[in-house]
Amino acid sequence: MARVIAVANQKGGVGKTTSAVNLAASLAAAECSTLLIDLDPQANATSSLGYPPGEVKHGVYEALIGPAEISGLILNTSLEFLKLVPASGELVGAELELTSLPGRERRLAERIKGLGDQARVILIDTPPSLGLLTLNALVAADSVLVPLQCEYLALEGLASLMQTIERVRAELNPGLQLEGLLLTMYDARNNLSTQVARDARQHFPDSVFRTVIPRNVRLSEAPSHGKPALLYDINSKGALSYLQLAQELLERMQHGNT
Repeated sequence: MARVIAVANQKGGVGKTTSAVNLAASLAAAECSTLLIDLDPQANATSSLGYPPGEVKHGVYEALIGPAEISGLILNTSLEFLKLVPASGELVGAELELTSLPGRERRLAERIKGLGDQARVILIDTPPSLGLLTLNALVAADSVLVPLQCEYLALEGLASLMQTIERVRAELNPGLQLEGLLLTMYDARNNLSTQVARDARQHFPDSVFRTVIPRNVRLSEAPSHGKPALLYDINSKGALSYLQLAQELLERMQHGNT
């Protein structure tokens, strides 16, 4: 069975979608069959993999709200081992529509069951909020990967997410684990970045990934070309850091550390 990992942080601008897309691409580059589910109404993960806004007619919305099988929504990408369940425009209204549906927190979990062995890793990109879409991701997931921006107040916002994870574990998904905290937008020249990284490792000594994602222009440019960083500029520091992260995650999975 696939390992299902939700990439989540209710704070925007922390590199969440960048991490979901580039980790997925890097896992695929290692020939690990990977499925990325875009659960964010902004659909940035979808456009980052070559499907511009308006081009996607059917996406994860049809599986969450309607009768569609999620397996029938899977799209190919430029990488052989990476598939995508896209977000379409209709996903914007999903939060409201889900409130009246039975088992509203478990809709995605139920749909994922039908995927069988189609991927070794399923990554879910979530909205920058703790609403019903993110809740569906947390209930469906085996673990949560939290991008943590190396800037002021980063750790402060982390507390509410950790509380949400604990509540989901207690009430809806007892097997949910913390996959790890991923330090993003790190600038070694900035004392604040160093301090945030140090504080994160001090407060969560066993949970912070060794790999740190630097601030990198290529990471910012790649989505506008509809490509993950490794297809845009594989020699960039950003692309290399996500390749390193993928290897670290695969090592964890192999040794059963998560």
